[in-house]
Amino acid sequence: MKYTAPRGTKDILPDETSVWQGIEKTCRKLFELYNYSEIRTPVFEQTELFTRSIGQTTDIVSKEMYTFLDRKGRSLTLRPEETAPVVRAAIENNLIQKDKLTKLYYIGPMFRYERPQMGRQRQFHQAGIEVFGSDNPAIDVEGISLAMQIFNRLGISNLEVDLNSVGCNKCRPEYFIRIKSFFKDKIKSMCEDCQKRFETNPLRILDCKEPNCQKFIEKAPAIKDILCPECKTHFEKVITGLESLKIKYKVNNRLVRGLDYYTCTAFEIVSGQLGAQNAVCGGGRYDTLVEEFGGPKTAAFGFAIGLERVVEIIKSTKSNNQPSKQAPSLYVATMGDEAEKIGFELVSKARGAGISADMDYLRKSLKAQMKTADNEKAKYVLIIGDDEIKKNKAILKNMQTGGQEEIAFDEALHRLTS
Repeated sequence: MKYTAPRGTKDILPDETSVWQGIEKTCRKLFELYNYSEIRTPVFEQTELFTRSIGQTTDIVSKEMYTFLDRKGRSLTLRPEETAPVVRAAIENNLIQKDKLTKLYYIGPMFRYERPQMGRQRQFHQAGIEVFGSDNPAIDVEGISLAMQIFNRLGISNLEVDLNSVGCNKCRPEYFIRIKSFFKDKIKSMCEDCQKRFETNPLRILDCKEPNCQKFIEKAPAIKDILCPECKTHFEKVITGLESLKIKYKVNNRLVRGLDYYTCTAFEIVSGQLGAQNAVCGGGRYDTLVEEFGGPKTAAFGFAIGLERVVEIIKSTKSNNQPSKQAPSLYVATMGDEAEKIGFELVSKARGAGISADMDYLRKSLKAQMKTADNEKAKYVLIIGDDEIKKNKAILKNMQTGGQEEIAFDEALHRLTS
């Protein structure tokens, strides 16, 4: 029987892993530069964690979650996003404390049952941050700046920040009333999902991507017109902060994101190099979620970067500056059993000394071994045969210059490390 990867998943093969490693390395470096510490949570959680935080009426909960019962009948879900698990872990492990700023980051796989397309898989990967303990708009600006810094380091340009405020529990109820009133005589001409959202959560209508619905959504009232003084001031300070850092942004009155827990700031970073699914990063503020999960009243902010989409952009860019697979510093070519034994010992010693090394295990001809070393882009080849064993010396060849010399076995590694 021939097996294939499940639909919506893909194998990340060696010729692409260097791109992933480069992205992850850049993310870690920038996260830690901004004083974030890594957290790793389980890939599955209690289902209620997501239904309560993300919202029963969101597409994620109603259509996309991988939910199953364990052997004791408990409902578990593969994580579709990481904010809720990080909040749960932070509360459970007392990471959130009064008068303390807690800054965490994560990198890992998420799972959603969606229609697979470029940059969008059923198992996908995100890198993101969550920061707890401050309602200062500067945190929002710092987070957006951090995301943009990551993209800059990766050589990704042609980006724009789409920005909005989704208000708070004070001003959002009034917006719900206005939205419902606006769509009341239009909803029958809109998609089935929007009709359901109209009854359960009218704000979700703004998240619909159907072209027919979009023509109505474009004319919907903007939430900025009914923001309470606190939310309005917060949003204005975020804009001022972005302008001070010369970060290009656009206020998008229709941006609500696909999750119910957002308050005040919501943003997406969109790329001009992708198609309809052009958001490479999204996030915002969620000042009520910690308390809803049983923790103390805590302001919070976070974002997530979609790594598959970043990979697609980098692969499509001609000047791909991501590192390629590391070439071995030393390749040992041997002829005969005794030479192979000595070569194996030298390779082991080289690795022990921190020198990347490899050798032939297929007993190819010397010519074939040299070709392998060249294909692997090895810097040096150490050649050992019967004549070399008699002299207790090997031939060390510099693959870049073509020069070669005889060198004692016990001197070879010293030469490479000096």
